Amino acid sequence: MPRESETGEGAWATLLGPLRAEPSKAAILTDVDGTLAPIADRAEDAAVPAAAREALSALSERFGLVGCVSGRQAEEARRLVGLEGIAYAGNHGLELILPGESEVRPDPSLAGREQEATEFIAGFDAAELEAIGLRREDKGPIQALHWRGAEDETIAERRAHEIAVTAGKAGLEPRWGRKVLELRPVGGGGKDAAVASLLAGEGLDRAVYAGDDRTDLDAFRRLQELSKVGELVAAVRVGVLSPEGPAELTEESDLTVGGPSGWLAILEWLAE
Repeated sequence: MPRESETGEGAWATLLGPLRAEPSKAAILTDVDGTLAPIADRAEDAAVPAAAREALSALSERFGLVGCVSGRQAEEARRLVGLEGIAYAGNHGLELILPGESEVRPDPSLAGREQEATEFIAGFDAAELEAIGLRREDKGPIQALHWRGAEDETIAERRAHEIAVTAGKAGLEPRWGRKVLELRPVGGGGKDAAVASLLAGEGLDRAVYAGDDRTDLDAFRRLQELSKVGELVAAVRVGVLSPEGPAELTEESDLTVGGPSGWLAILEWLAE
Protein backbone atom coordinates (compact mmCIF):
# COMPACT_ATOMS: atom_id res chain seq x y z
CA MET A 1 0.00 0.00 0.00
CA PRO A 2 1.46 3.42 -0.88
CA ARG A 3 2.45 5.70 1.93
CA GLU A 4 0.88 9.14 1.96
CA SER A 5 1.67 12.24 3.95
CA GLU A 6 -0.86 14.63 5.44
CA THR A 7 -2.32 15.72 2.12
CA GLY A 8 -6.04 15.90 2.85
CA GLU A 9 -9.06 14.24 1.38
CA GLY A 10 -7.39 13.04 -1.81
CA ALA A 11 -5.09 10.70 0.10
CA TRP A 12 -7.85 9.75 2.54
CA ALA A 13 -10.18 8.75 -0.29
CA THR A 14 -7.57 6.52 -1.90
CA LEU A 15 -6.63 4.68 1.28
CA LEU A 16 -9.83 4.79 3.31
CA GLY A 17 -12.37 4.66 0.49
CA PRO A 18 -12.91 0.89 0.91
CA LEU A 19 -13.96 1.45 4.53
CA ARG A 20 -16.47 4.16 3.64
CA ALA A 21 -17.76 2.06 0.74
CA GLU A 22 -18.82 -0.83 3.02
CA PRO A 23 -18.91 0.51 6.59
CA SER A 24 -20.69 -2.55 8.00
CA LYS A 25 -17.57 -4.59 7.21
CA ALA A 26 -15.11 -2.01 8.56
CA ALA A 27 -13.46 -1.41 11.93
CA ILE A 28 -12.29 2.01 13.14
CA LEU A 29 -9.61 1.44 15.79
CA THR A 30 -7.68 4.12 17.64
CA ASP A 31 -5.19 4.66 20.40
CA VAL A 32 -6.32 7.20 23.02
CA ASP A 33 -3.52 9.28 24.60
CA GLY A 34 -1.65 11.30 21.98
CA THR A 35 -4.06 10.15 19.26
CA LEU A 36 -7.59 11.01 20.38
CA ALA A 37 -6.58 13.07 23.42
CA PRO A 38 -3.63 15.48 23.44
CA ILE A 39 -0.81 14.39 25.74
CA ALA A 40 -1.03 15.94 29.21
CA ASP A 41 1.80 16.34 31.71
CA ARG A 42 -0.12 13.99 34.02
CA ALA A 43 -2.21 11.13 32.68
CA GLU A 44 -5.09 12.01 34.99
CA ASP A 45 -5.35 15.45 33.35
CA ALA A 46 -5.87 14.13 29.81
CA ALA A 47 -9.18 14.87 28.09
CA VAL A 48 -10.81 13.64 24.88
CA PRO A 49 -12.21 16.65 22.98
CA ALA A 50 -15.98 16.71 22.60
CA ALA A 51 -15.61 16.74 18.81
CA ALA A 52 -13.67 13.47 18.90
CA ARG A 53 -16.29 11.88 21.15
CA GLU A 54 -19.05 13.00 18.80
CA ALA A 55 -17.21 11.63 15.77
CA LEU A 56 -16.71 8.22 17.40
CA SER A 57 -20.37 8.13 18.41
CA ALA A 58 -21.46 8.86 14.85
CA LEU A 59 -19.06 6.26 13.48
CA SER A 60 -20.40 3.60 15.86
CA GLU A 61 -23.83 3.95 14.27
CA ARG A 62 -22.54 3.22 10.76
CA PHE A 63 -19.44 1.05 10.99
CA GLY A 64 -19.14 -2.59 11.96
CA LEU A 65 -16.89 -1.85 14.93
CA VAL A 66 -15.40 1.18 16.65
CA GLY A 67 -12.81 0.51 19.30
CA CYS A 68 -10.20 2.22 21.48
CA VAL A 69 -6.93 0.40 22.14
CA SER A 70 -5.19 1.99 25.10
CA GLY A 71 -2.38 1.62 27.57
CA ARG A 72 -4.85 2.72 30.23
CA GLN A 73 -6.98 0.20 32.05
CA ALA A 74 -10.07 -0.59 29.97
CA GLU A 75 -12.51 0.99 32.44
CA GLU A 76 -10.35 4.11 32.67
CA ALA A 77 -10.19 4.38 28.88
CA ARG A 78 -13.98 4.09 28.72
CA ARG A 79 -14.35 6.80 31.38
CA LEU A 80 -11.99 9.09 29.49
CA VAL A 81 -13.62 8.58 26.09
CA GLY A 82 -17.11 8.67 27.57
CA LEU A 83 -18.93 6.29 25.20
CA GLU A 84 -20.61 3.03 26.20
CA GLY A 85 -21.41 1.60 22.78
CA ILE A 86 -17.89 0.97 21.50
CA ALA A 87 -15.14 -1.54 22.34
CA TYR A 88 -12.19 -0.92 24.64
CA ALA A 89 -8.95 -2.89 24.78
CA GLY A 90 -7.07 -1.70 27.86
CA ASN A 91 -3.70 -2.26 29.50
CA HIS A 92 -2.14 -2.81 26.07
CA GLY A 93 -4.48 -5.69 25.28
CA LEU A 94 -4.57 -7.36 28.69
CA GLU A 95 -8.19 -6.24 29.19
CA LEU A 96 -11.18 -6.13 26.86
CA ILE A 97 -14.66 -4.61 27.06
CA LEU A 98 -16.85 -5.36 24.04
CA PRO A 99 -19.73 -3.12 22.94
CA GLY A 100 -22.75 -3.61 25.17
CA GLU A 101 -20.75 -5.33 27.91
CA SER A 102 -20.04 -3.87 31.34
CA GLU A 103 -17.55 -6.41 32.71
CA VAL A 104 -13.86 -6.40 31.85
CA ARG A 105 -12.50 -9.55 30.23
CA PRO A 106 -8.91 -10.12 31.49
CA ASP A 107 -6.38 -11.89 29.31
CA PRO A 108 -6.21 -15.55 30.44
CA SER A 109 -2.40 -15.31 30.55
CA LEU A 110 -2.71 -13.12 33.66
CA ALA A 111 -4.21 -15.85 35.85
CA GLY A 112 -2.13 -16.10 39.02
CA ARG A 113 0.27 -13.39 37.86
CA GLU A 114 -1.76 -10.27 38.49
CA GLN A 115 0.52 -9.05 41.30
CA GLU A 116 3.95 -9.68 39.81
CA ALA A 117 4.62 -6.10 38.68
CA THR A 118 3.05 -4.63 41.84
CA GLU A 119 5.26 -6.74 44.09
CA PHE A 120 8.34 -5.83 42.06
CA ILE A 121 7.80 -2.07 42.17
CA ALA A 122 7.01 -2.25 45.89
CA GLY A 123 10.64 -3.22 46.43
CA PHE A 124 11.79 0.29 45.51
CA ASP A 125 11.86 3.31 47.78
CA ALA A 126 8.78 5.29 46.73
CA ALA A 127 10.14 8.50 48.24
CA GLU A 128 13.39 8.17 46.27
CA LEU A 129 11.54 7.63 43.01
CA GLU A 130 9.26 10.58 43.65
CA ALA A 131 12.20 12.80 44.56
CA ILE A 132 13.78 12.35 41.13
CA GLY A 133 10.45 12.78 39.35
CA LEU A 134 9.34 9.19 38.68
CA ARG A 135 5.59 9.03 39.32
CA ARG A 136 4.04 5.60 39.76
CA GLU A 137 0.74 4.76 38.06
CA ASP A 138 -0.95 1.62 39.38
CA LYS A 139 -2.74 -0.14 36.50
CA GLY A 140 -3.25 -3.45 38.24
CA PRO A 141 -1.14 -6.04 36.38
CA ILE A 142 0.87 -3.22 34.77
CA GLN A 143 2.87 -0.72 36.80
CA ALA A 144 3.94 2.48 35.06
CA LEU A 145 6.60 5.06 35.89
CA HIS A 146 6.15 8.50 34.31
CA TRP A 147 8.77 11.27 34.22
CA ARG A 148 7.09 13.89 32.04
CA GLY A 149 7.49 17.22 33.83
CA ALA A 150 10.22 15.99 36.20
CA GLU A 151 12.64 18.68 37.36
CA ASP A 152 15.40 16.85 35.46
CA GLU A 153 13.87 14.45 32.96
CA THR A 154 17.28 13.10 31.95
CA ILE A 155 18.05 11.90 35.48
CA ALA A 156 14.57 10.43 35.89
CA GLU A 157 14.79 8.59 32.57
CA ARG A 158 18.22 7.21 33.45
CA ARG A 159 16.79 5.78 36.68
CA ALA A 160 13.88 4.30 34.73
CA HIS A 161 16.35 2.47 32.48
CA GLU A 162 18.09 1.03 35.54
CA ILE A 163 14.75 -0.19 36.87
CA ALA A 164 13.89 -1.70 33.48
CA VAL A 165 17.08 -3.77 33.49
CA THR A 166 16.31 -5.04 36.99
CA ALA A 167 12.72 -5.79 35.99
CA GLY A 168 13.87 -7.84 33.02
CA LYS A 169 16.11 -9.91 35.28
CA ALA A 170 13.14 -10.43 37.61
CA GLY A 171 11.06 -11.92 34.80
CA LEU A 172 8.97 -8.89 33.91
CA GLU A 173 8.62 -7.28 30.48
CA PRO A 174 9.61 -3.59 30.27
CA ARG A 175 7.77 -1.54 27.63
CA TRP A 176 8.62 2.05 26.70
CA GLY A 177 6.29 4.84 25.71
CA ARG A 178 6.40 8.62 25.55
CA LYS A 179 8.26 9.45 28.79
CA VAL A 180 6.89 6.37 30.51
CA LEU A 181 8.18 2.92 31.42
CA GLU A 182 5.61 0.15 31.87
CA LEU A 183 6.35 -3.14 33.62
CA ARG A 184 4.11 -6.14 33.02
CA PRO A 185 4.12 -9.94 33.16
CA VAL A 186 5.82 -11.63 30.22
CA GLY A 187 3.53 -13.05 27.55
CA GLY A 188 -0.04 -12.22 26.63
CA GLY A 189 -1.52 -8.87 25.74
CA GLY A 190 0.01 -6.40 23.33
CA LYS A 191 -1.80 -4.03 21.03
CA ASP A 192 -1.25 -6.54 18.24
CA ALA A 193 -3.24 -9.16 20.14
CA ALA A 194 -5.88 -6.56 21.00
CA VAL A 195 -6.37 -5.69 17.34
CA ALA A 196 -6.61 -9.36 16.37
CA SER A 197 -9.24 -9.98 19.06
CA LEU A 198 -11.33 -6.99 18.02
CA LEU A 199 -11.19 -7.91 14.34
CA ALA A 200 -12.29 -11.48 15.01
CA GLY A 201 -15.90 -10.31 14.88
CA GLU A 202 -18.00 -11.83 12.11
CA GLY A 203 -17.93 -9.99 8.82
CA LEU A 204 -15.08 -7.54 9.47
CA ASP A 205 -12.65 -7.52 6.57
CA ARG A 206 -11.25 -3.96 6.50
CA ALA A 207 -9.80 -1.74 9.20
CA VAL A 208 -7.94 1.44 10.08
CA TYR A 209 -5.79 1.89 13.16
CA ALA A 210 -4.32 5.20 14.35
CA GLY A 211 -1.58 5.59 16.93
CA ASP A 212 1.28 7.82 17.98
CA ASP A 213 3.68 5.72 20.03
CA ARG A 214 6.01 2.73 19.96
CA THR A 215 3.42 0.27 21.27
CA ASP A 216 1.12 1.23 18.39
CA LEU A 217 3.67 -0.23 15.99
CA ASP A 218 2.64 -3.67 17.26
CA ALA A 219 -0.91 -2.94 16.09
CA PHE A 220 0.39 -1.65 12.75
CA ARG A 221 2.34 -4.86 12.18
CA ARG A 222 -0.63 -7.07 13.02
CA LEU A 223 -2.80 -5.17 10.53
CA GLN A 224 -0.15 -5.70 7.89
CA GLU A 225 0.04 -9.43 8.69
CA LEU A 226 -3.75 -9.81 8.47
CA SER A 227 -3.70 -8.04 5.13
CA LYS A 228 -0.91 -10.22 3.75
CA VAL A 229 -2.74 -13.46 4.59
CA GLY A 230 -5.95 -12.16 3.05
CA GLU A 231 -8.02 -11.75 6.21
CA LEU A 232 -8.34 -8.02 5.50
CA VAL A 233 -9.04 -6.59 2.07
CA ALA A 234 -8.01 -3.13 3.29
CA ALA A 235 -5.75 -2.23 6.21
CA VAL A 236 -4.71 1.37 6.83
CA ARG A 237 -2.13 2.44 9.42
CA VAL A 238 -2.36 6.09 10.42
CA GLY A 239 0.63 7.58 12.20
CA VAL A 240 -0.24 10.52 14.46
CA LEU A 241 3.03 12.43 14.48
CA SER A 242 4.65 14.43 17.28
CA PRO A 243 8.21 15.49 18.14
CA GLU A 244 8.32 12.70 20.76
CA GLY A 245 7.11 9.90 18.50
CA PRO A 246 9.42 7.09 17.32
CA ALA A 247 11.00 7.43 13.90
CA GLU A 248 9.54 4.06 12.89
CA LEU A 249 6.05 5.51 13.12
CA THR A 250 6.47 7.42 9.87
CA GLU A 251 8.23 4.51 8.20
CA GLU A 252 5.48 2.01 9.04
CA SER A 253 2.46 4.25 8.42
CA ASP A 254 0.37 4.30 5.26
CA LEU A 255 -0.85 7.79 6.12
CA THR A 256 0.49 10.37 8.57
CA VAL A 257 -1.23 13.32 10.24
CA GLY A 258 -0.04 16.08 12.52
CA GLY A 259 -1.32 15.37 16.02
CA PRO A 260 -4.79 14.50 17.34
CA SER A 261 -6.42 17.28 15.32
CA GLY A 262 -5.27 15.62 12.11
CA TRP A 263 -6.74 12.27 13.14
CA LEU A 264 -9.97 13.98 14.21
CA ALA A 265 -10.31 15.43 10.72
CA ILE A 266 -10.14 11.92 9.28
CA LEU A 267 -12.68 10.59 11.78
CA GLU A 268 -15.08 13.37 10.85
CA TRP A 269 -14.54 12.65 7.16
CA LEU A 270 -15.28 8.96 7.72
CA ALA A 271 -18.42 9.87 9.63
CA GLU A 272 -19.83 12.06 6.84
